[in-house]
Amino acid sequence: MIVTEPVVVIGAGPVGLAAAAHLAERGLEFLVLESGPGVAAAIDEWRHVKLFSPWRYDIDEAARRLLEDSGWIAPDLDELPTGGDLIDEYLAPLAKTLADRIRYGAQVIAVTRVGYDRVRTAGRESAPFLLRLADGEEVLASAVIDAAGTWRRPNVLGASGIPARGEDETADAIAHALPDVFGRDRDRFVGRRTAVVGAGHSAATTLLELGELAEHEPGTEVVWVVRGTDQARTYGGGDGDELPARGALGARLKALVQSGRVELVSSFRTESLTRTADGRVELAAGDQRVVVDTVVNSTGFRPDHDMVGELRLDLDPILGSTRALAPLIDPNQHSCGTVPPHGVDELAHPEPGYYAVGAKSYGRAPTFLLATGYEQARSVVAALAGDWEAARDVQLNLPETGVCSSNLAYGDSTDEAGGGCCGPAPVSIEAPVSRGLATGISGGLLTVVEAKPSTQAGCCG
Repeated sequence: MIVTEPVVVIGAGPVGLAAAAHLAERGLEFLVLESGPGVAAAIDEWRHVKLFSPWRYDIDEAARRLLEDSGWIAPDLDELPTGGDLIDEYLAPLAKTLADRIRYGAQVIAVTRVGYDRVRTAGRESAPFLLRLADGEEVLASAVIDAAGTWRRPNVLGASGIPARGEDETADAIAHALPDVFGRDRDRFVGRRTAVVGAGHSAATTLLELGELAEHEPGTEVVWVVRGTDQARTYGGGDGDELPARGALGARLKALVQSGRVELVSSFRTESLTRTADGRVELAAGDQRVVVDTVVNSTGFRPDHDMVGELRLDLDPILGSTRALAPLIDPNQHSCGTVPPHGVDELAHPEPGYYAVGAKSYGRAPTFLLATGYEQARSVVAALAGDWEAARDVQLNLPETGVCSSNLAYGDSTDEAGGGCCGPAPVSIEAPVSRGLATGISGGLLTVVEAKPSTQAGCCG
């Protein structure tokens, strides 16, 4: 049987739309299925957050060419967009150029082969893919580019990798990572006690905002709950840090803890959550107890492989990426800036024609960057077009810094420059934490920096 169905892209976020732009440029038939009501629905939930990388590092090249053909004028490439800017000034116009190829409210719940479960082999590669949607509709595809991301699958609070006892029953008291502390979610935190669980960049960003809120709003209390005993990774290297901005933010966060504005509870491995008599939530870990009104879950994210359970996947048993990609992105060995170039060969599964790209491709590794995802999409689409020379000519220029995986810094909202591993070189700062933090997304984690102009190469988003 000859497969003539379109390539289906799952997800209309930055990497999914980049894949669509490359497919359009290659003249391949395609369809984008987005579960949300509009483009980049996940980013829309953190539209208040400012990326640490300027526009020049946030725009895919095929998407740029497609937009410019429609008369689009690029924003100032040296400015820092917020998540909302990324949607309104880039992704929404891009989606408009692809309007007849994108379906919204189309949640994919399963991907398989027509007439084939995971066991059956003979004739498998000739069978089209079948994607079942939440409303029961089924869509056929010649290939699947899965850019669904991980935002909808946060890690659990339970220290053993499964929900803590009572976690499901207290779900209404648990906030997603990156709440809008100064905007739509403000009332949830003012005059209340909040626990932020996690030691990554999203946790640090929220702690800094809550710390500022506590300074101006009486009765607002902040607790930082972490599993480890040593916060050196989060605090950074101080004056001896190779990137001064990392030490600057780490020092600021450390100062919040030392001042008592943020209470640090360490060695806390959450076992259970229960309601107190007054309606608050008690987190328990052995003999330790933390009682709060709200818990912000900043423990990271994980991919959803359930919906592709009938495909033949070769997943690394630790990270959940492809087995070939895992050693290249291992967070124990790499920051975002030291991830080697990789493309279609490292993303391939035993199931021909299925590729996970973007944050989902990294599994649980927190080192993903937009620039990496854009190059993944370019390589995969080139392979689907039969251009294997281009597919294997993978180019990534990532500065060898740790800023995207373990650095923390912060910026004054009045500063016009910014960056991280992917932008202008950072400098140390003394300004107080302010609204409009400059941040960059790295596998669900954030880096916040202030920077000065330089010629440092860029990569992140």
